[in-house]
Formats: sequence, C-alpha cells, structure tokens
Amino acid sequence: MISSRLAILELTSRHRLDAATLSALWRLARFDEPPADLNHLLRRGVGVLAALLAGLGVIFMVAANLDALTRLQKFVLLQALLGAACLGAAALPRMRTPLALLGLLAIGGLFAYFGQTYQTGADPWQLFAVWAALALPLALAARADVVWSAWVVVATTGLTTWAGAQSGWWRFATESAGAHVLGALLATALAVCMSQPLARFSGAGVVAFRLAALFATVSVASTGLLGLLLSASPGALYYLLNLALLVVAAALLAQRRLFDVTALSVIALGLIFLLVAGLVRVLVSTARDTYGPLLLIGIAVIGLLAAAVWGILALMREYSMEGKR
Repeated sequence: MISSRLAILELTSRHRLDAATLSALWRLARFDEPPADLNHLLRRGVGVLAALLAGLGVIFMVAANLDALTRLQKFVLLQALLGAACLGAAALPRMRTPLALLGLLAIGGLFAYFGQTYQTGADPWQLFAVWAALALPLALAARADVVWSAWVVVATTGLTTWAGAQSGWWRFATESAGAHVLGALLATALAVCMSQPLARFSGAGVVAFRLAALFATVSVASTGLLGLLLSASPGALYYLLNLALLVVAAALLAQRRLFDVTALSVIALGLIFLLVAGLVRVLVSTARDTYGPLLLIGIAVIGLLAAAVWGILALMREYSMEGKR
C-alpha cells in the first residue's frame, strides 16, 4: 500500500500531473476507502492492548498492595492468571495472541514476586533468563508476532544484564572481554532465529525480527566501541571482529530474499558508528591539532551516511522493479 502511494506520487512529479488527474488516480487505486481488514486489525489491536493492560495491572496491583494481600493470596492470584491465560490461549484460537501475551507477562510477574519474597540472591539476568526459557514454548505455540516481540525484549534484556554483570557495564578489561563478545554473538544468533528463513518454524514476524536486529546491532556496536578502549592488541581484534560481523549482516540483508529496509538501515547505522569510532581513535592518537581531525570526521560521517542512503534506496528501487516484472 505504501509503495503504491509512493509510485503514484512519483508519477505525478515526473509527468507534472494536475490535481484533477492525481485525484482520479487516487480514487482509482481506492486509497480513500478504509482497508478491507480494518475490523480484524482493530479487534486484534484492542485484544493485544487489553492483554497488555490486564497483565501490567495485575502485576502493579500485587506490587502496590503489599499489606492488603497475604503472600499466599498474591501467589494464588498470579498463578491463577497464568493458568487461565494459558488454558484460554489453548482453547480459544481467536483469542490466542492476546491471551498468550497475557501469559508471558504473568510469568514475569510471578518470578519477580518470587524473587522479591524469598530473596534468593539471584542476579537480575537469571530472572530474565528463566522468564525467557519458560515463555519460549508459549511463543512457539502462539506463533504470533506480538508475542515473539515481547519475548525478544525479555531475552535481550537477559543477555544485556548478563554481559553487564560480568565486569560492570562500561568496564571492558581484557580478562572479561570474552563475555561482552559472547553476548554480542548470542544477540546476533537471536536475530538470526527471528529472521525470515526460520519464521516458518517459529512463527515470528517482521516486528520481532527488527527488534532483535536492533538489539543485536546495539550490542555488537557497543562491544566494538569498548574494544577500542583497550590499549592492548586484543582490543583491535575485538573491534575488527564486531566490525566484520556487521559487514556480513549488511551483506546478507542486502540480498533480495532477505532484504529488509528497516533492519538494513539499523545495521548500516551501526556500521557507520563503528567506522567513525575507529577513525576518531586513529586521529586522536596521531593528530597534533584539533580543527583538522574534526573536519575530517565530519566529512567522513556525511560521506558514509550519503553512501548508505544511496545504496539502500538503490536496492529498494531494484527489487521493486524486479517485483513488477
């Protein structure tokens, strides 16, 4: 729909069509009419929003009424919510997506209250890891993009907190660099699992993949940046490893079968970030003045951004023309 609108606007600009011709084309394409599946989309959106508000509402109620409810009542309430959501998702196919999302939120609330009540001493990443592990069968059974998107947020939060707990969030020593690199690789593997070729097995959609690609790009780019802070030779190795990982990801997403303009744009931005960071590191260690390096960095940023935009737009035009043949 969006590409058709852009095509009509491009034709209008190219052939200098008047307002009456543009209006006729607009009516011919039926852009003034509401979408055919509007009612379905509204019902689905309202159901997902209701599940989200209900799950968060119960969690907040348990957290706020620490004195009004006993410990047993809170556990019973959370477990009843989880059981009802899972049973409802299994028995009601039309409500499976919102009920599965409600069940995923109930799992997190139950484990958060368990850790708050018994003070097990577990790290925060362990809570998110157990939450993601227990919610994985629910996401596989629901096969809904919104459920997978919520699961990706939980899983990547666990990966991020685990990598940060190994040596501190911004301390990147040589002996702890492996944890950060492993976290970036696991985030990349998660994005691969959410990708289109594996979607027929998992049921994940484009939103879940783009979220996973965003988190993976941030993890890889930040790990590469931290590698530049190491003065020893392993720092350069970690930087080049993460840079190569983004290059490979961009090359794969540039293929027609895997092309995704949003994910490719995010990865291109992460790649530009690492390239500019490497340039800054080289200039800071070798330059003697200030204005020359700043000018060079500005030119590099503008050039890299222009090249990325030009390349992505060229791919979009090429693949759209191939689709019309």
